[in-house]
Amino acid sequence: MAEIKKTWYKEMSVYQIWTRSFCDSNGDGIGDLPGVYSKLDYIKSLGVDGIWFSPIYPTPNADYGYDISDYKNINPEFGTLDDFKMILDGAHERGMRVFMDLVVNHTSDKHQWFIESCKSKDNPYHDYYIWRKGNGKNPPNNWLSIFEGGAWEYNENLDEYYLHVFAKGQPDLNMDNPKVREEVKSIMKFWLDMGVDGFREDVITFISKAEGLPNGFPLPVATGVEHYKHGPHLEEYLAEFRKVTDQYDCFTVGEGPMTSVNDAVKFCSDGKNKLLDMLISFDHMNADCFMADWVKVPFSLTKLKSTLTKWQDKMYGIGWNSLYIENHDHARIIDRYGNLKYRVESGKMLAAMYILQCGTPFIYQGQEIGMTNMAVKSVDDYKDVLTFNTWRIFKKLGFSEKRFLKLSSEVNRENARTPVQWNKSENAGFTTGTPWFGINDNYKEINVEDAENDPDSLLNFYRQLINFRKGNELVIYGKYKEYYHANPNLYVYERVLGNEKLLVVCSFKEGSVKFKAPKGYDLSAGELVASNYKDNKIVDNGFVTKPYEVRVYKF
Repeated sequence: MAEIKKTWYKEMSVYQIWTRSFCDSNGDGIGDLPGVYSKLDYIKSLGVDGIWFSPIYPTPNADYGYDISDYKNINPEFGTLDDFKMILDGAHERGMRVFMDLVVNHTSDKHQWFIESCKSKDNPYHDYYIWRKGNGKNPPNNWLSIFEGGAWEYNENLDEYYLHVFAKGQPDLNMDNPKVREEVKSIMKFWLDMGVDGFREDVITFISKAEGLPNGFPLPVATGVEHYKHGPHLEEYLAEFRKVTDQYDCFTVGEGPMTSVNDAVKFCSDGKNKLLDMLISFDHMNADCFMADWVKVPFSLTKLKSTLTKWQDKMYGIGWNSLYIENHDHARIIDRYGNLKYRVESGKMLAAMYILQCGTPFIYQGQEIGMTNMAVKSVDDYKDVLTFNTWRIFKKLGFSEKRFLKLSSEVNRENARTPVQWNKSENAGFTTGTPWFGINDNYKEINVEDAENDPDSLLNFYRQLINFRKGNELVIYGKYKEYYHANPNLYVYERVLGNEKLLVVCSFKEGSVKFKAPKGYDLSAGELVASNYKDNKIVDNGFVTKPYEVRVYKF
């Protein structure tokens, strides 16, 4: 194992903003960039070193910003380029970096490139997308989209189909066309030259499709995914894009659905052939579901530990992990892996569980105050293309709307997209107008203002953890080792660097669990640096846990 290469992106913590639901400055019910600017001091107060913006480009909102119609501008609903430059300057003045979402597997069908590509087969933009003749009266192959039925949409004018792995309004770019790759590089340079500090690259592992576009293995959704989740030219194209980012002091984190830790080692190994700085894995988000969030199974701590330990062990000294438990694509974590009855206690335990591992922590808006899932009264109250496609599938499986809404309230990614709860005032202080999406009814109990005024709040615990990690080489670079793997209720691991050790003990059980320190540890000799209860007695070099207890000892 090589000595770990130390660099700034490994030492930072990042706050993710989904702008539409963050803070509305003008009363139109939609979060915006001036709203973000007004909260920069709050974001800085968390101790984070960077902000990642989910897409803020112009979009017709077929997938709320992940369908981009202009890569070099700002969504007018959110503000202007000048507003963004103001945030960029404001963040940099506060010592925080800013990262953009780079979405180049697909564009919006309202993008000028696609509009041109539909005009004729001879149009120079036609080959910017993946167009094919039908197979008789059928689409070119049997692929299904992840969001919206079949993956092919027919254009009568051209008598051809275009490929869309996601929504119909998200046609896939033809990355095999060198002109398309040049466009991507131009987009990257535009934002990097403006002062942006890097990119989170959306489904970047999907950009290369198998030659010949063969039929895929039949699945309820995403038939054909095996032919594009790691296509034949993926590494070649990532290397091209890496040459651009290597010219700047920036970083890249790639989103890689269905990628393995071996892929991460291949893409993210420190060295001259490095393609990405980090990869966002989905593995650890499957501890309560089978392959997809909507296929729910009982939560398994052993499954969660197996996944996290695998990534910790295989990446250590070779590449770098991205650490997260919430983002815009998953339901709220306390509802999933914690316990609403012990919302604050389990929220603190989950925070310590992941932030103290080896990697760069990402915190999603509202996570730091323990925002929770929200039930809606009707499917019509939802907004997301994925929800409506999933409802179509579940309806065919015989689900009633009532049964679907119950499941949706537990697993739907729209749970993470409810407006941030700032205070107890109307609409949770998010807007003075009518909010674009429902406000969770619990905003009077769960909000930033109340959390600020409570020294024992989850918010202040996040601050404590983030600041404990800052500049702490043991927490940042220490080697990870798991203990008691077979225990279905406890997650125990250590971090070791030189003569220093950190022992993290997490209980995932409402009832009590007996814990005894691993061999070689004397708890009474350690410093208790974080816990979620005031009573931290040690008995016989161990303790009996309280509900969702966490203790972190430093030696």
